Amino acid sequence: MRIVLHRQERVAYLTIENPPLNVLNLSMLHDFENAMDSLEGDPGVDLLVIRGAGERAFSAGVDVKDHTRERVPEMLKTVHGVIRKLLSLPQVTIAQVRGACLGGGCELAASCDLILASEDSFFATPEINVGCYPPVALARFPFQIGYYRAAEMILTGRRLSAREALEAGLITRLASANDLETALGALLVELQSKSRAVLRIALRGLRETVLKSFVPALERAEDLYLHELIHTNDMEEGVRAFLEKRKPDWKHR
Repeated sequence: MRIVLHRQERVAYLTIENPPLNVLNLSMLHDFENAMDSLEGDPGVDLLVIRGAGERAFSAGVDVKDHTRERVPEMLKTVHGVIRKLLSLPQVTIAQVRGACLGGGCELAASCDLILASEDSFFATPEINVGCYPPVALARFPFQIGYYRAAEMILTGRRLSAREALEAGLITRLASANDLETALGALLVELQSKSRAVLRIALRGLRETVLKSFVPALERAEDLYLHELIHTNDMEEGVRAFLEKRKPDWKHR
C-alpha cells in the first residue's frame, strides 16, 4: 500500500495503490500530503490527475480502524490537512474515477477541480451506517450539489450511480470504462491548449470562492464531530459493529 507520484511532461499522476479498494490509512494520507508538497512549488507541472490502482475502486475511503474514539482526532486532522492542501495547489486537479468512490474517497474526489468518471463508477458517503458522518462532504456538498441531494447522501448513505452523480453536479464528465483513458487524454489536451498563466489565475479565483464558505463550514463540522459525535455510544457501537462484521445495536444516545 502506497501513494505513487510520477510526472510526465507537464502533468503529474498521483495513484492510490492499495487494491482492490484503495482504502487509505494514516500513513498513506501523510504520503499523499508529502506528494502534494512536492508539487506545490513545481512550476513545471500544470495538471494533477488523482486515481486509484486497479478497476474496482478510486478509493473506498479511510480505514474504519482509524475511526475509533482514540484515533479519530488524528485521522480528522490528517484528512482535512490533505483536503486543504489539495484546494491550495496551483495545479488544476482532476479525479479519474473508476468503480467505487466512497466515504473519504468520495470527499477526496469531490475536492478536485474536475471529476472524470467511468460509467460503471458509483459514489456514496455511507458513514452514517457506522455511526458517524463525513465532515468534508457535510461542509462542501450543500454548495456543490444542493442541500437536498447532500442531505440524502449524508443522512441515508444512498449510493449514486455515475449517471446520477453527473445529473446532480457531483462529477464533470462520463466515459465508458473502455474509453476512460482516451477521455482523460482529451481533457488534458483541452486544458493544455489554454494559457497557463490565465488558467492559474482563474483557478485561484474559483478556489477562493469555494474556500470562503468551505473553511468555516468544515471547522464547524469538525468541532461537532470531536466535541459531540465521538462522545456518543452509537458512534463507538457503529465502528465496533463494522469491524466485527455485524449489524449495529443502536442505543440512540
